[in-house]
Amino acid sequence: MATDYKIMVQNVTKEYDLFKTQSEKLRAFFALNRKPVPHFWSLMGISLKIMPGETLGLIGVNGSGKSTLSNIISGIIPQTTGYVDVRGDTSIIAIGAGLRGNLTGLENIRLKALMQGLTNEEIDGLMDDIVSFADIGDFLYQPVKSYSSGMKSRLGFSIAVHVNPDILIIDEALSVGDDTFYQKCVDKIAEFKTEGKTIIFVSHSLKQIEMLCDRVAWIHYGNLKELGDTETVVKDYRAFVKWFKDLTKKEKKQFQLKMKEAQKAFDIDAYQASVVEDRKQQNPAEQNVAAKVKKEFYGSVISEKMSLGSRLLTLLVLLLLALTCWTNVSGHSLSEVVSNPSSLVHITSHVDHTGSLRK
Repeated sequence: MATDYKIMVQNVTKEYDLFKTQSEKLRAFFALNRKPVPHFWSLMGISLKIMPGETLGLIGVNGSGKSTLSNIISGIIPQTTGYVDVRGDTSIIAIGAGLRGNLTGLENIRLKALMQGLTNEEIDGLMDDIVSFADIGDFLYQPVKSYSSGMKSRLGFSIAVHVNPDILIIDEALSVGDDTFYQKCVDKIAEFKTEGKTIIFVSHSLKQIEMLCDRVAWIHYGNLKELGDTETVVKDYRAFVKWFKDLTKKEKKQFQLKMKEAQKAFDIDAYQASVVEDRKQQNPAEQNVAAKVKKEFYGSVISEKMSLGSRLLTLLVLLLLALTCWTNVSGHSLSEVVSNPSSLVHITSHVDHTGSLRK
């Protein structure tokens, strides 16, 4: 069936505002920023489906949006537009992902497992296996901030695969560590595949992609350039890499600049309009296409900026807070001020020019 998927991503975009200061970011959150802020679109309309039991590889150059997409699927960050349907529990493995630096490795195991919904009794039953698989020795009792990248990866991978998730997302976690641990990871992934679990595998290693993946999605500077069987997509990607390496240093820089500028200039309204037109051509009899597409784009998105109602509510709370502080300083009760607003004039008449109360 067409709906028999494990993960569906439809018209997903991700926009980042390029703030220069924290104050600009704060003003934008409260929708008070009047100055135009440069935008960067890490994803520019990604649509794909991943079937149950499938291992999908994500490839692309650095900064292409692979990790952004995997983080959106895992629920770590929200999308700017689009619809994401994940049918099952996800567990993401990335270097240091979800690990708290001030906690020890042992404490992180319990914390991450609790966050995955396990009980303390279940964690106690898995603890020996997790510790044995990670194999980080006495560092288990040291703060994670003192770990190397390899040790963080070992610990994160061990926790993720032992909490038995429906969907496993591996983001460059096999790029660090020794050959012994790498083989343990590969064996565990193969075990997951035989159990019919769904896996998303993000990697720069095309050999790993070829060995583990059923299909591959090539993410290219925010766009889904190609999606298909592993052999075909990897072959095309290798051809691109060879083409890029043959460029001069100046040509490489110009190409990268051109692609980045396209991500800054992306027009979400124009993209939405193109989706509407495509839908109308595919199904001319469909009614209210524009309204349906708009709902699909924004219906499941949580706004990262305050709405007008939220701003008014925040202002009201701040006014009430200021009034409460004022009445406490003046010695009058809040109920007295509310019942007799004219008392505010009496209160302020007893405040001298320095702002202190007269006796």
